[in-house]
Amino acid sequence: MEGLIVDGPRRVATHDDLAGVARAALGAGHRLTGVSRLRGGSKKGVYRLIFDDDSTAIVYIWDDAEDYWSAARIDEDDAEDHANPFSHASGIDLFVAAHTRLETLGIRTPRIHSADRSRSHYPADIAVVEDVPGATLEALLQQDPDGAQVPLSRLADALGAMQRHQGPGFGKVALIDDGGISQGHSCERIVLDRALDDLAEAASRDTRIESGRDRLEDMVRGLAAAVRPRSEYGLIHGELGPDHVLVDRYGHPVLIDIEGLMFFDVEWEHAFLRLRFGEHYRWLRRSGLDEQRLAFYTLATHLSLVAGPLRLLDGDFPDRDAMMGIAEHNLQQALAFLPGPAGPPRAILGR
Repeated sequence: MEGLIVDGPRRVATHDDLAGVARAALGAGHRLTGVSRLRGGSKKGVYRLIFDDDSTAIVYIWDDAEDYWSAARIDEDDAEDHANPFSHASGIDLFVAAHTRLETLGIRTPRIHSADRSRSHYPADIAVVEDVPGATLEALLQQDPDGAQVPLSRLADALGAMQRHQGPGFGKVALIDDGGISQGHSCERIVLDRALDDLAEAASRDTRIESGRDRLEDMVRGLAAAVRPRSEYGLIHGELGPDHVLVDRYGHPVLIDIEGLMFFDVEWEHAFLRLRFGEHYRWLRRSGLDEQRLAFYTLATHLSLVAGPLRLLDGDFPDRDAMMGIAEHNLQQALAFLPGPAGPPRAILGR
């Protein structure tokens, strides 16, 4: 599209680019007066549309030029391989399938005004959704922890409903709904393979992981071997931090960045929840979790959050200090799984 602006390697949509999108989604009665790009998204472009009646909406754009991971993916063929539960969780098909499933369960997520794959108004798949008034749960926890108690309690209820909702197999909702079957023998085997790949990549980028690689691999394999087989899979978000939960004006949690929604071991969700919510995880804790599976998935999560951020920093991701901080924190947490001192002396992260 001729009017698109490129911000360095990034594409930035303008008012003129999105005027047709807004008109098709909301009608000619809403005149677009402003467009602002929102920070935070790493896999898709996210923009706020502002109209002459002071109403607003949000636009999601799935375009490689808006995806900071596009240059960091090791295997381009893996991006669209939905049979891999951990393939790149981005795309309008994943979004629509996840939204439909959550809506069926009564789980709040921004309602869809339009989902357009035609590319007649914009040269990428695009969706216009509700702009939920209110802050993220992350901001609320920082500014008013007491005021966050009701949304946290309601989020726990929503997660309980999701995790009780069993799938016929494990994998991304879009795949399962289409009658597909995921790759891999079991959730734990998929996580093991992924953890070993993440360990190898992290070791190639940081001397502390490299020095402890053999012991970490033994720890990963030992924790995996202690996990008993299972054939029940609950619905999980996959990356549910407090930044992926909005809080509406009525105190209801609203899930966003839902493309990774899948049926999987619920311990995978809880390993991430415990890491991201910290002391507030007590509101979300669930009884009956498999502690051995949870320990294994926790170490695997830490390794993923070392390798992934360092890989992302190979590209032009703007908030580099924050991403480096994520890698550093999780590196320390991974090394803490080893017996004795928490690894060799501090080294500089990255290449």
